[in-house]
Order: sequence, then C-alpha cells, then structure tokens
Amino acid sequence: MEKFLIVGLGNPGNLYEKTRHNLGFFILDKIAKKYFFSFSKKKLGYISKLNYDKKLLFFLKPSTYVNHSGKAVKYWMIKEKVFLNNILVISDDIYLDFGKFRLKGKGGSGGHNGLKSIEKEIETYHYARLRFGIKNNFENKIDYVLSNWTDQEMDYLLNQLDVGLKIVFSFVENGLKSTMNLFNSK
Repeated sequence: MEKFLIVGLGNPGNLYEKTRHNLGFFILDKIAKKYFFSFSKKKLGYISKLNYDKKLLFFLKPSTYVNHSGKAVKYWMIKEKVFLNNILVISDDIYLDFGKFRLKGKGGSGGHNGLKSIEKEIETYHYARLRFGIKNNFENKIDYVLSNWTDQEMDYLLNQLDVGLKIVFSFVENGLKSTMNLFNSK
C-alpha cells in the first residue's frame, strides 16, 4: 500500500492555537473533522492515519515547535517508510499574499524556520510544500506570525481551508505536477 506523510506545521499548546504560524495545524484539524479521526500523542508529534483510495495517509502535527519540525518529519518518514515524493508539508508564508495557496515540489525555505529545519534534517529541499499566504503589513515578523488571526481573517481563512483540503487530496490522488497545474494558476 502506497504511503503518504502529510505534515502541518505549527506550535503545540493553547497559547499558539489561533496564531498565523499554526496554519498547518488548522488544515490538518479540518481534515480530521471531515474524515472523523483524531490525533494521538506519539514520539515527536501528534499523529493519525487514514486509509484513503487504497493509500495509507499519515497526518503529523510536530510537537517540536515550528523551528524544530524537521526532527519529527525525519523520524516519521523513516519509521513509516514514506518515500520523499509522498511527503507534503503545509506551512504559512509571510511573503505570499493573504489567502493564496502555492504548491511547489522544491525550493528554499523563504526564511521559514520550520522549512529550514526540515531541509537540514532530511538533507534536501526537494519535497512538496503547500504554502498559505499570510502577507500583510507588519513591523516585526516574529510578533506577526505568532499573533492571533483577526476575526475578519479567521472568517476568510475558514472558507479558504476547503481549497487547502482539495489540494492535499489532489496531491495524494493525482500527484504533485497535476495538482500544481490545477491549483497554482488560480
């Protein structure tokens, strides 16, 4: 059975629950709600699995905090024997316009410490990443990504998460290139 590892980046705990940096956790929570599964605390993260379309999907919310996400990704990738081309990392992106999704198969971290950590641990930048734009006018990058969504942003975000789910499952069903062609032009 083909295996996939879908990783949502974020920080554990109530303090960070509604912050911009927890976008990856938001999307995984939405998937869990839609498919009626929950996460269990395991080594280096909260994990769940779902049999979907004759594939086994592992969903991971690292408990290592964003800046050390690579440790969890590497551990679960090796433990579950998931091929690199079947890994999808979901993160916020401060340089992408708010509400826009971008799917890429490789690239730099764009200054995102979670992506830097993953690249360091798995020793490559050739992995799929789904970025969600949170760009806005801000004075301090760290304060901005760790601040809560405004009510207006949250309303828009909740609607956009459905697009994120479609992208995740298209990646599983159709592969990276087809999914990029379907969604990146929108």
